[in-house]
Amino acid sequence: METDPLVPLLDLPGVLDGVAAARAAVDGVLNHRALRRRSADVSAESSLRGAWVSAGLSGADVSLADVRSGVAAQEPLVQGALRAYAAIPALTDTWTRAPRQVLARVHTLAAADLVADRDQLGRPSAGAARLDTLAAVLAATSAPAAVVAAVVHGEVLSLDAFAPVSGIVARVAVRLTLIERGLDPKSLVVVEAGLRDVDYDGALAAYRTGTPEGIAEWLRAGCAAVVAGVRETTAICEAMVRA
Repeated sequence: METDPLVPLLDLPGVLDGVAAARAAVDGVLNHRALRRRSADVSAESSLRGAWVSAGLSGADVSLADVRSGVAAQEPLVQGALRAYAAIPALTDTWTRAPRQVLARVHTLAAADLVADRDQLGRPSAGAARLDTLAAVLAATSAPAAVVAAVVHGEVLSLDAFAPVSGIVARVAVRLTLIERGLDPKSLVVVEAGLRDVDYDGALAAYRTGTPEGIAEWLRAGCAAVVAGVRETTAICEAMVRA
C-alpha cells in the first residue's frame, strides 16, 4: 500500500477531537505520583481488571473480588481472559510483526476451556481474507494509536472469527495496539472499563454499517473508552497511594 489507508478516517466528524482527548488523558495519568515507584503494580492491576471486565462483556457474571481471591477459578471465560491478558507482555513484539499469529495465540489461550474440538483453537472460523487485509493495514498505517486500536477492535469483533471469545481477543488486541503504537506503552489504561461508559453495542452496530457516519461513531467511542479507562487507572493509582 503506497498511501496510509487509515488517514482518511481522521477527517470524519469528531475523530481528531477524540484522539486529542485520549492522548491528553493518558499523558495526564502518566504524571501520577504512584507511577514513580509502583508502575508495575498499576500495570498488573490494570491487566487483572481488564481481564475481569472483558470476561464480563463476553457473558461472565463474577465479581472482581471473586476473581482476585480465586473463587472464580471454575469460570472458563474468566480463566481464559486471565490467561490471554497475562500473555500480553510476551506478545507485544510479535503483534508488530505478525498480528494474525498473535490473534491465533490469544484465541487459543482464551478459548482453551470452551472449545470441544481443540483443532479449532487458533483458527479463524470466518473472515480469513479480511484478517489478512487488517494485517496489511497495520503494517502500512501510521495513524494515531487510538484510531488504529479502534479499527482493530471493530474488525475482530465484526468478523466474530474467534468464537466464543472474539470479544476477549479483540480487546486484548486493543491493548497490544495501544502498547505497540506508543499511546500506552506500559499498559496502564483499563480501556475495557471505559467501554462500559460508552454505547458499546450501539457503536459496534454503527461500525458494521460501513458508512462514514457509523465508522465515525465507533472511532469516537473507542477514543472515549480510553478517556474513561484512564479514570479507572487514576482510581487504581489513588488507592495505591493511600495503601
